[in-house]
Amino acid sequence: MEKLLLLLLLLLQQQQQAASHSTVEYLPGLQGRLPFPLETGYVGVGKDEELQLFYYFLESESEPTTDPLLIWLSGGPGCSAVTAIVNGIGPLRFVEQVYYGSMPSFVLNPHAWTKIASVIFLDQPINTGFSYVTNEVAYKQTDVQAFDYVYEFLRKWLSDHPEYISNPFYMSGNSYAGKMIPVVAQLISNGNTAGKEPFVNLQGYLIGSPGTLRPQEDNYQILFSYGMGLISDELYKSLEKNCGGEYTNIDPNNKGCANDFRIFKQLVKNINGEHILEPFCTYDYLQGPYQMSGERRLLDEKLISLQRQDKCASDWRKHMKYWANDPKVQEALHVRKRIIGSWVQCNKISSVGSPPNYTLTIDNVVPYHANLSTKGYRSLIYSGDHDYSVPFQSTQKWIKSLNYSIVDDWRPWNVNNQVAGYTRSYSNKMTFATVKGSGHTACRYKPEECFGMFKRWINHDPL
Repeated sequence: MEKLLLLLLLLLQQQQQAASHSTVEYLPGLQGRLPFPLETGYVGVGKDEELQLFYYFLESESEPTTDPLLIWLSGGPGCSAVTAIVNGIGPLRFVEQVYYGSMPSFVLNPHAWTKIASVIFLDQPINTGFSYVTNEVAYKQTDVQAFDYVYEFLRKWLSDHPEYISNPFYMSGNSYAGKMIPVVAQLISNGNTAGKEPFVNLQGYLIGSPGTLRPQEDNYQILFSYGMGLISDELYKSLEKNCGGEYTNIDPNNKGCANDFRIFKQLVKNINGEHILEPFCTYDYLQGPYQMSGERRLLDEKLISLQRQDKCASDWRKHMKYWANDPKVQEALHVRKRIIGSWVQCNKISSVGSPPNYTLTIDNVVPYHANLSTKGYRSLIYSGDHDYSVPFQSTQKWIKSLNYSIVDDWRPWNVNNQVAGYTRSYSNKMTFATVKGSGHTACRYKPEECFGMFKRWINHDPL
């Protein structure tokens, strides 16, 4: 009898661990009750549900029963999705001020995408944000496995939230999510065709500054730098002549190319790759919140802040680090007690575990875009025009390689009667847009313009 009771308790515990969620009503940093619905929870994936993926779910503030449902995947791989909530498309923004040791404060974001859509923000892959694994074997993972787990998560989440199954569903994200999204969208499409349950009402996907074809993106950094005035005419012409447009696998015997490339890297080494107009900040001086006493940490923070009265001293990454590591914040978010170690914005997952736990196995996802184009799905691909890391010229290059005709040629799109960027649409229901003055995570820099872009596109209106 005792063995039977023990077995039942174990089964109940596994079931609760597989999919558990809680409502969040208050968050440190924002006074009063949250003015928007927020749910957090864990969903177990893998053969024995050894991967526990943490998510944040923000229900649409308009018509949640009919509004679109999105899943948001951040880049990296290994960057926490919570940064998109508090400094991207979500309803919160950190107050930009120098940190003196108190709890960072929030203001509401009037341009949150959650005004008109419900969004699942997912911490993935392994050991990202507040997600974790229950055994060392699960540490070893590839792109293919990680993308399979996202699809498994989505199906389990919908099974646990059946009221959203009929809502129009879109994949969304930025940066390295450019690799994940078309692959997961293909898995969803294949699963729907095969009759897998629950049916995922996939309508399309949208990606910002998408990592798609890495060598090509690296190569286009030269052209981008030349166009932005970061390198001279002479150096650009010499690079073209000596390297022949190939800068990722330079022949060591090609002395002219190697020397030109060395000069190029020296010229751009202190440029912020995410946004070339933003300060280049280093964070070596930022120690973790639990690596020294509170008094010593507060003193050091004040000394640093007195020395650095610039944007680096009040940067949101600094606020994010202290906020997410605060025990009161983790308690409010219902983070499981078993989480060990400090929260980091972007986990260097390729160096965690033994052997290295994550292998990048998919270099080129253009074929996935090509295949999805034949299925009739809609897509929005947008780029910050000051993003060095994934230049907009590279994104345009692979879009053109799909060989679809242009249905709405290059033109400006406006917000508040001002040019917010430029756009072009294709016959495969793909829209490309630049966001003027923004960087790698466009919505961080231009929230109002990005919300205008999203609202028009999600409502099937031209930009």
